[in-house]
Amino acid sequence: MTKPTDQTSRRGISRRQILKATAGTAALLAAARLNFPAGAFAQGAGPEVKAAKLGFIALTDAAPLFVAKEKGMFAKYGMPDVEVQKQASWGTTRDNLVLGSEGNGIDGAHILTPMPYLISSGKVTQNNQPTPMYILARLNLNGQCISVAKEYSDVKVGVDTAPFKVALDKKKASGKSIKAAMTFPGGTHDLWIRYWLAAGGIDPDKDIETIVVPPPQMVANMKVGTMDCFCVCEPWNLQLIHQNIGYTAITTGELWAKHPEKSFGMRAAYVDKYPKAAKALLMAVMEAQQWCEKPENRDEVAAICAKRQWINCPVNDVTDRVKGKFDYGTGRVVENSPHVMKYWADHASYPFQSHDLWFMTEDIRWGKFEPGFDSKALIAKVNREDLWKDAAKELGVAAADIPASKSRGKETFFDGKVFDPEDPAAYLKSLSIKRVEV
Repeated sequence: MTKPTDQTSRRGISRRQILKATAGTAALLAAARLNFPAGAFAQGAGPEVKAAKLGFIALTDAAPLFVAKEKGMFAKYGMPDVEVQKQASWGTTRDNLVLGSEGNGIDGAHILTPMPYLISSGKVTQNNQPTPMYILARLNLNGQCISVAKEYSDVKVGVDTAPFKVALDKKKASGKSIKAAMTFPGGTHDLWIRYWLAAGGIDPDKDIETIVVPPPQMVANMKVGTMDCFCVCEPWNLQLIHQNIGYTAITTGELWAKHPEKSFGMRAAYVDKYPKAAKALLMAVMEAQQWCEKPENRDEVAAICAKRQWINCPVNDVTDRVKGKFDYGTGRVVENSPHVMKYWADHASYPFQSHDLWFMTEDIRWGKFEPGFDSKALIAKVNREDLWKDAAKELGVAAADIPASKSRGKETFFDGKVFDPEDPAAYLKSLSIKRVEV
């Protein structure tokens, strides 16, 4: 029997085999890095779980969730079992967030930015029981509209609602009721339509009745004469025009240029229990936002949004406005609108705390929070811009695209009102129609 010549072969492994095995491992790791470029392996074992249930409403600002699912971005960051589930209304979204996925609800959602605050504080939940939530990212800027019924075609209602007030007063004098529809009390659409009406001297609680209608039901309700105007995201405003039922008065960027809109919100319990999974979800959503932002992808964004499992509407109800063309249905057509929905540009994804403070200040204005409510303390708990920055760095986002401040500074509205995050009380004081004494 021939004796082994060295220690390596004594263990039954030749030097050549070791080199071959090492090369194979290196190739495997290189392939893994390609599939998980943002360091899922560097984190250790990757996300603690591979699943999450995320809700959405059929609106174009939910596109980052649709794209993250369709393009495999959730899977790319180690979350292949994410479910993106359609919700019937914002009220349903709230109820399912309170339940959580353990209770057959959802873990997170495409959500109206004020809702995580209203839910976390128990203002809109059963028995006022708080369900702590976090805002991980903003999903978009701009992109909502206020639409008016065809019966006001001769008024050609626009940014200034003073002429609309005359028409509404006339209708009211004839004994008919007048209604403005929004999607959730204290939510973004409620606040946009209230601001717009109040700026023209129309009290949204006294001169008109505000009603809640889920976004996908807006057009059908306008068709049967349920409301005089409504505020919602696309595609429902353009669909209204295509069906010859009404027209667009304004796109909300005309009220407040580059205004924040929806957020990516998660139950705090999920994020605290599965921090790596939450980060993976956030990175997937952020990458999807970057993809949605590119002009060359906007046609595909529209096509994805229109699909049955997402919005379920004709693609021509989506395409124009996703690409920045606004036909108001009044003869006014704006090409390349500066108020096109932004998913990533102009820090669209970063959740500025100053913006959350404006939403909370407006909700104080209309009685959703009491006058002395400590907004900043709640914002410090709910707004997780720290997680956003962490995810951005891992994604390789340029330093210039990561805001240095939690505030975007003073904001100026179409009527000249200025919101200074350092002095929200002064802003409230400047508003003539409100439900609070300042």
